[in-house]
Amino acid sequence: MNNLNSILIEGNLVRDPLLRSTPKGTQICTMSLASNRYYKQDAGFEKEVSFFDIETWSKLAELCYAKGKKGRGVRVVGRLKQDRWNDPDGKPRSRISIVAEHVEFRSEFKKETKPASDSSFDDDSDIEIDDAAVLAKAEKELEAVAF
Repeated sequence: MNNLNSILIEGNLVRDPLLRSTPKGTQICTMSLASNRYYKQDAGFEKEVSFFDIETWSKLAELCYAKGKKGRGVRVVGRLKQDRWNDPDGKPRSRISIVAEHVEFRSEFKKETKPASDSSFDDDSDIEIDDAAVLAKAEKELEAVAF
C-alpha cells in the first residue's frame, strides 16, 4: 500500500523554465517557485519566502515551458520526491523537489494605453482589457494544462 504523498502549492516562478530531454527523448521541464507566507509578529506582519524546485514530464513539460516565464503565478499539484547521492567527499546528500501532476497558470493581465492621437479620452488613465476576455483566456489555459 502506498502512503499519501501529495502537495498543493501556489507562488510565482523565480526564473524562466528550462526544458531538457532524457536519452530516450522524454521532455523534462524544471521550474523554481517562490511561495510567500505572511504572519503576525508583535505589532506588524512578517514575510517568509520559501523556494521550491518543480519538475514536469512529457506533454505537461512542453506546456509549462511554453506558458511559464519569470514572475508568472502558478498553482502546482503533485508529489514530493527525494533525490539521494554522495558528494565527491563521500558525504551523503539529498534534495527534495516537487513532481507536478497538474499545473495551472494565472492569467497574464495586460493593460492597453490610450492612443496618443485619440482625443476622445479626457484623462490620462489606462484602459484595462475586458474582464470577460481575460476570463475566457484563463479558462482556455486551464483546459490546455489540465490532464
